[in-house]
Amino acid sequence: MIKVDLITGFLGSGKTTFLKRYAAYLTAHGQRIGILENDHGAVNVDMMFLHELEGENCGLDMVAGACDADCHRRRFKTKLIAMGMSGYDRVLIEPSGVFDIDEFFDVLYEEPLDRWYEIGSVIAVVDADLEEDLSESAEYLLASQAANAGAVLLSKAGLCGAKEADATVEHIDRALRHIGCSRSVRGAVIAKDWDSLTDSDFERIRDSGYVAENYVKRGTTDDSGFSSLYYLNKKFTADALRSKAEAVFKDPSCGRVFRVKGFVREGEGWIELNATRQSVSVRRVSAGQEIIIVIGEELNASAVAEYFE
Repeated sequence: MIKVDLITGFLGSGKTTFLKRYAAYLTAHGQRIGILENDHGAVNVDMMFLHELEGENCGLDMVAGACDADCHRRRFKTKLIAMGMSGYDRVLIEPSGVFDIDEFFDVLYEEPLDRWYEIGSVIAVVDADLEEDLSESAEYLLASQAANAGAVLLSKAGLCGAKEADATVEHIDRALRHIGCSRSVRGAVIAKDWDSLTDSDFERIRDSGYVAENYVKRGTTDDSGFSSLYYLNKKFTADALRSKAEAVFKDPSCGRVFRVKGFVREGEGWIELNATRQSVSVRRVSAGQEIIIVIGEELNASAVAEYFE
């Protein structure tokens, strides 16, 4: 049977960066893998972030968002059926930061997927310097993503101290209790920079499995208040792009912005933007798609448009 891993994490936590390292580890150890991306919205920018992984031992596919829950579930199942016929040893699923975890478990127990796949590991990525003041919806997403995780990875651990990382673990446990889950994640935590992860660490992550925990489900991601705004075919210099991304995070009139990402064309090449509140990365890359996506909670479209229109 094909092992299938779920890599969850809130918007901007570092899932895609970790996925690159994890996929490289698996292929270096003889695994043929498929990666299934599910971005928040109709355009999947994270697929472009991963394009250099694609090759003989690594295939990429996507589930388009911007549809209702039933439609998304059908698309998700259809993609997994197709990937089940591709000869992969392992499939890695990276959903959006506002993914309903129940969908993963429910779909894999349906026919014919239950005959082809077995759940490998559920991996939750959490920013080591997690904000203390999260909304009710964000707290729920944090807890629901950690509840079943066999491994909880604290990203960007090198940028904060042990005190901040310990406070983040306490925050996760507190969020779990708030949704009626008695579990503590402390024993499942790995707090390392991605570049410091060893083969032994990756082996532990690969074999971490998942935890069957119960918690009180609260609504769906459709009514969580999270949304995306899209800006197509925009022309910015690298410096202007960085400046606009930094400004939109600081402007309260825009709403609570968690992530700004995308690409703009520069001459014959491309500029890639990957920004969170903690860091803004702007770099030149060989391929892209002319789009900027702003993801957040209770976004004010007109205020955000002041920066990107």
